[in-house]
Amino acid sequence: MSRVAIIGGHGKVALHLAKILSSQGHQVSSIFRNQDHSADVEQAGATPVVADVSELSVAQMADAFSGHDAVVWSAGAGGSSVEATYAVDRDAAIRSIDAAQEASVGRYVMVSYIGSRKDHGVPEDNGFFHYAEAKAAADEHLRNSKLAWTILGPGSLTTEPGTGNIEISDEPHQTTVTREDVAHVAAVVLGELGTVDRTIRFNNGDTPIAEAIEASLAG
Repeated sequence: MSRVAIIGGHGKVALHLAKILSSQGHQVSSIFRNQDHSADVEQAGATPVVADVSELSVAQMADAFSGHDAVVWSAGAGGSSVEATYAVDRDAAIRSIDAAQEASVGRYVMVSYIGSRKDHGVPEDNGFFHYAEAKAAADEHLRNSKLAWTILGPGSLTTEPGTGNIEISDEPHQTTVTREDVAHVAAVVLGELGTVDRTIRFNNGDTPIAEAIEASLAG
């Protein structure tokens, strides 16, 4: 059994992940900012930690992570504003990476998106540009850290029920993946040290999740 801290704990991916991990016997702490969401988080099997990561310092985050074996970043500003996008998706994410190192957590899984890279190719006049810039910066900071990191790059997220099947590829044939399946991928990679220092881009496909991940490690 391990202790996992999920940042963005009331998000749909995070709630699915908390259910999966708690059902496997892990202790889950879910960090989120709205006190009113505590009941949902508890119902998912996690311990609520009410805090706004955009306002927490590295030291405060490190305190929250203390005693945990892994951190999962599943937060996001949701495109509410350019300022919020950089404050959460870049700056808070970077502080959380530094905090995980300070707290000696070791394992860190970042939920990013399929196109995240420094040369993302999104034009500046596109509304998605600032998110692409923020995620690229956070992901690069994680890659340069001393953490045992894994970056997940799912395609467009849907709220459909999970299929249990994915396709791992830099250019998958399908363009969408369910949030529930993203959570299952996160749960699998947390326990698979072969995924350390890897970026895994995926969408729904035809191969069972654990099998697809195992095959990608062998490739």
